[in-house]
Amino acid sequence: MFPVSINTLEYQPGGDKKNSEFFEDYRMKIFERRKSSGIEDLLGTMRGIVLQVETGEVLPYLHELYLMSPYRFSAAFRNNTHNVYILTSHPDYPRMFILEPLEQDYADEITMFNRLYPLSSKKPNARYIGEIFSTKDVNETRSTLESHSVRFNYHHETKNPFFTDAHFVFTFPSDFTCNRVGYTQEDIDDYDVLQLGKPFELEPEVMESLNQVLAFGEAHKLNKLVLGVDHLATRILAGEREDAILEFLTMSNHYFWGAYNIAEMNSSTNVTRNGYVDNDKKSPAKVFTANNTPSFVNSFENLPMPTEDFVRNYGRRLHHVAYEVLDGDHRGGEKNVDYVVQTLKDKGIPFLAHVVGECLDEPNLKQIFSKHSQYSILITEYVERCHKYEGFFTKSNVAALTEAAGIDERYDHGHVFD
Repeated sequence: MFPVSINTLEYQPGGDKKNSEFFEDYRMKIFERRKSSGIEDLLGTMRGIVLQVETGEVLPYLHELYLMSPYRFSAAFRNNTHNVYILTSHPDYPRMFILEPLEQDYADEITMFNRLYPLSSKKPNARYIGEIFSTKDVNETRSTLESHSVRFNYHHETKNPFFTDAHFVFTFPSDFTCNRVGYTQEDIDDYDVLQLGKPFELEPEVMESLNQVLAFGEAHKLNKLVLGVDHLATRILAGEREDAILEFLTMSNHYFWGAYNIAEMNSSTNVTRNGYVDNDKKSPAKVFTANNTPSFVNSFENLPMPTEDFVRNYGRRLHHVAYEVLDGDHRGGEKNVDYVVQTLKDKGIPFLAHVVGECLDEPNLKQIFSKHSQYSILITEYVERCHKYEGFFTKSNVAALTEAAGIDERYDHGHVFD
């Protein structure tokens, strides 16, 4: 069994966001059932994150990832409907699987989700899909979770064989987040066993262009400063906050770390973490953000609601991927995150507002959001936990970041819900 660092039955969540008796009751029931059913013993760390981009947009997205993240191309495969690209960073951190439909007019459940909303419909196949967890026995995991009313995808329910024919099993997209959770008992780097399709190589000129971006990152030390994924943040509707969290706790081995009210933005930030790792980057935290009041009720109060507006514009989906920046100073007292952001700005990467937070002599956080990627629709966050700061976030930083993202979505897209 993986080493336990958090006793979920005794841990008391932090935060000032009041949860319902329903939530607290079923949170404990889920933890008890995970132990009694064996799920707690079966599941390990997060080994993969999966997303999809539009046909023909993988290569510019790879350039973006080479510049802004620690992920590097490892292998590519082609199945009946998709190209599958695998990227790696640190050996202990999750791999990234990028799916690219072979045909421009490809359509499946992802396409249908995106076409429901005014802004996501512009990129109908671009979406974060979900995570892949390691398990000791994939069939036992599926059968146990199905007995807990978790629905899995089967061949007749999806067109993409990645979800059914490779050595993964995936849940059906969540009603609350539209994300999936996948499981595998195989070595994530054993591509022959994973059976992802027919392997193919990137063109030499493509690899050369990626190597040029890599050389830039090495010359400016970005490869040493931008570490692995710190957390993955999903935005959901106000009334579905507790259900979304409890559902994810049912399907994973994460625990509920805490929920904090971000009053300035009329929202809450809710954090789940993996209690079996000594470093979140080995199995990134899942964060759920929701408005405090639904839009139709908020119309009486007219409070800020950037989170609810995001969901109404793009649908329930992952909002951003956060990368940890190495704690320390680059030169002349400049914090590493400030140096990383300025270097990327000089390279043409747009950011929202400025780096928020202070890192003087006391432990604290500095964070910033990029503008969303035109390929993945994901925002990139950089976070530096200065002077060995042990907290997960600060409320003031979250408020500033949420406000910046809301302003950008509102003005960059023509006041869709003004």
